[in-house]
Amino acid sequence: MFQQPGYIENVSLRLSEVLADIGVDERIVQKRRRAWLLNESMTTILQDAHVSTYYLGSQSEGTTTLGLHSDTDILHCVNDFYVIQDWADWKPGVLNYLMIQDETVSSGYCLLQLLRDDAPLPHNDVLNPYYLFRDRTGRILLKNTSLLAATAGAFEGGVRHGPAYAKQEQPGFTDSDTVCAYPCKSWPLQARQWLDQQGVGQWPSDEMKRYCRNTGCFVVGVGSQENEELEWRISTSLAERCLMFNLNITQIRCYILMKMILKTFIKPYSGDTVSSFMCKTVLFHCIANTHSNVWRENNLLVCLTLCLFVLYNSILNENCPHFIIPGNNLMRGHISHAYKPYILEILKYIINSEGRALLEIECDDLGARIQLKLSNLHSEFEIKSSDISGDLILSIAQLSALNIEPRLYSITNSSYKEAIQTLLKYIFKLVIISNQCQGLDKTACSLIVSCFCTTLGSILASLNIQQYNALSAEALTLISCGLNTDVASSKLKLASMLHCLGDTQREDIVLRDIEESYELNIVEPVCTCHAFIRQPYRRGFYALADNHNEEAIQYTTASCVTFLPCEINCVPHELRHEMFRSTQEDLAFRGRDDYWMDWAVVDSLPYLYYLQYKTCRNLGKHEEKQRALFNLIRTIDQEPNLGHRETALNLLGQCMEQEDRAKDSLECYLLSLNERERNNAAKFHICRLLSTLVNDQ
Repeated sequence: MFQQPGYIENVSLRLSEVLADIGVDERIVQKRRRAWLLNESMTTILQDAHVSTYYLGSQSEGTTTLGLHSDTDILHCVNDFYVIQDWADWKPGVLNYLMIQDETVSSGYCLLQLLRDDAPLPHNDVLNPYYLFRDRTGRILLKNTSLLAATAGAFEGGVRHGPAYAKQEQPGFTDSDTVCAYPCKSWPLQARQWLDQQGVGQWPSDEMKRYCRNTGCFVVGVGSQENEELEWRISTSLAERCLMFNLNITQIRCYILMKMILKTFIKPYSGDTVSSFMCKTVLFHCIANTHSNVWRENNLLVCLTLCLFVLYNSILNENCPHFIIPGNNLMRGHISHAYKPYILEILKYIINSEGRALLEIECDDLGARIQLKLSNLHSEFEIKSSDISGDLILSIAQLSALNIEPRLYSITNSSYKEAIQTLLKYIFKLVIISNQCQGLDKTACSLIVSCFCTTLGSILASLNIQQYNALSAEALTLISCGLNTDVASSKLKLASMLHCLGDTQREDIVLRDIEESYELNIVEPVCTCHAFIRQPYRRGFYALADNHNEEAIQYTTASCVTFLPCEINCVPHELRHEMFRSTQEDLAFRGRDDYWMDWAVVDSLPYLYYLQYKTCRNLGKHEEKQRALFNLIRTIDQEPNLGHRETALNLLGQCMEQEDRAKDSLECYLLSLNERERNNAAKFHICRLLSTLVNDQ
């Protein structure tokens, strides 16, 4: 094998170049990790202390590509339970469970024994037979089905796979696998020996092991085949993430190639018989048992062959020891005798092909790209790093909105006083956290708090307008805190307030500033209200996103402009109808995530042109008014990624009415109904318009 002089180095370097071209290089890996850890911070910061959320797996590790379509692995840690391994760690007044790891339990698993909350003693009563079980020795054990039952309602629409709920997400979001777990602060007993082991590769380092030990572990609600209902699987996910974060780029590329081989050659025929986690475990063992100088870019083909050879032997022997808990054989009971001969044969073929089998991989056009590189031909494929960067920027903007929207929904029907108090509570919490933390947690606080400030400022402004038709200094100060959240949405809220006050001159200044900042070849609309298929992003957006991290959100994205009912005095009357879009019959056709239908929500760009039309009309600027109307029509017709095209059409229809173009306005409302048949204010506008026409005649 590899007899031709320079063959290994040449193919390895070309393969490394191809992987870099599709976004597997140090820069993009770090961008992926930063984006997903920031998403993790944003999600956890707004949760109460009862739950912590972690984004794990390929997305947060940076070990994926666009073509692999990796799921987002989410772990929700329920902190109400206190799992201990030592009686000395018992705490009074909380639910204590003792982790039992004896000869009756499969390696990598444990039992959870209920303890009393008033003394460090075993509990003796079966309080709930659905959740608890008394074994032959009298121990009260918690069934793992209790966690699944307690959390199933949170995953409506998901399909259960073992302890996880798999959910196909809306277009533009990756599919997710969500697991709930209980935390254990101490390192699992079954993994203590791992802390003292050291292979020839001197990996993991002592420093990494110290960090891993301090992460503790989780217990997940799934048992082994021997004891499916009572056993809990021990998860060292955070320690494994630490190990992944300490791989070099060749090791990451090796892992990604293994996943591409699974996707191309094995999964189509044998499903999940061999999992990516098994490949990751094989990689860990190979790194620990080889010298570090083996893992070089010009040796990638040898590294891949080594991993595939170890994977082959693992499948042959049906033995793949968990890297941290080696007594847990990941392949036990997983290798089907029907598929085993095929899997071994295909791995043998790939190993003996000396890299030629990689030419058959269509994922990310890998094979075709390698062929071009080896032929010294110019690649016909575009480099995808900017595409990846664009996806990451949008994911941060979208997840920020998705974390904020449920909190806004909680005050949808609140009084001014209640809404103000609730938002102040969130803002104070975020400020306190921000002052106590640094890094990504601080960045997460900054991204979220500005949105709450904008909404609070708008609510105060609505109250001000109702009481004395003016804006208070407090409202303006809060609005100013969020003006640079993105390109347009917060500034449009300010313009909307000025419009409702009749301060047309200042409104005109704000709108001009927004239009100057809104680069049409760069800025992408962001809408998380409902599912729609996004079209490719603008090239200018990709280019800017590729050179920046989350700070690019304020230059490259424009979120929906959202008004709650308690902001109604800051909403032009043409847009207020959107708050009352649903008839009694329509309500039955809403989904659980359609709470935005009680708000007035509009995409930033059409709202900019609508406000410009109104302002120029009030100022008597006929030509500029017509230009704004033309821009509104063009945007509705040509902008591919509008989330609320029906609302923009409703606004355009009302502009047409003001232009005495009743036929055109009716056409706008009918087009709006084509976009959204139900829960659409266009029905009201059509009835109103027809009534007006009949009465005039």
